[in-house]
Amino acid sequence: MSTTAPIRRTTTPQIRARKGGDPIVSLTSYHAHTAAIVDKYADFILVGDSLGMVMHGMDSTVGVPLDLMIMHGRAVVRGTKRALIVVDMPFGSYEESPNMAFRNAATVMKETGCGAIKLEGGARMAETIHFLVQRGIPVMAHIGLTPQSSHVMGGFKTQGRDEDTWDAHIADAVAVAQAGAFAVVVEGVVEPLADKITAAVEIPTIGIGASRNCDGQILVLEDMLGLNPWVPKFVKKYGALGPMIEQAVSDYAGEVRDRSFPGDDQVYR
Repeated sequence: MSTTAPIRRTTTPQIRARKGGDPIVSLTSYHAHTAAIVDKYADFILVGDSLGMVMHGMDSTVGVPLDLMIMHGRAVVRGTKRALIVVDMPFGSYEESPNMAFRNAATVMKETGCGAIKLEGGARMAETIHFLVQRGIPVMAHIGLTPQSSHVMGGFKTQGRDEDTWDAHIADAVAVAQAGAFAVVVEGVVEPLADKITAAVEIPTIGIGASRNCDGQILVLEDMLGLNPWVPKFVKKYGALGPMIEQAVSDYAGEVRDRSFPGDDQVYR
């Protein structure tokens, strides 16, 4: 009889309880195999709609459909055992009404097995967040630079450079927290504003291009691994897989062309 305790996934209340405690570790993932690696170290994994740009060559996240998020969400859930899995709600799947948001969010949770969803927007989405939470959908909010609104913002622009805007960003954070979000991603805001947001709310702030004083941090996995030739300023490259992959492909192509691959060890006798 096995005495090994079963592995239990991190829950949204556990993430919520980390406010002001040990920093929360998070990365994005879109595949079962990378998710299995990240799962050993991350408290939650975000299946971000950034997959549209990272994996599918889109210019923005706006064109990502719901079924694509569901497909990648399933893969990440299959590849993991312990991290909370959060799936992004793509543009157009939740903004129209709380009822529409619930239908789509419920579909995502049922079809992927994820533990929560994330949606963008501050005070304007508070009613929807409250509606979802009251009906059993855990919600992670996302404020500051919201990529799905990049066309309105005029691109991917750092938020809060004008101190006159700070009150509005802080109000966004307070609104989503009061609506019932268990955590909030704070993206692309100046550091002192991120610090004020973190101090203003009783839920964890997850920084990306924000501040080390946020309650946790998140990066796009492919960015920090060095798979993308260009990354935002806030990304630290912890690897250089892009050049490594290119060298491996180059070596393979050369060996195929000079007929040294396959060698004796790669054929059946």
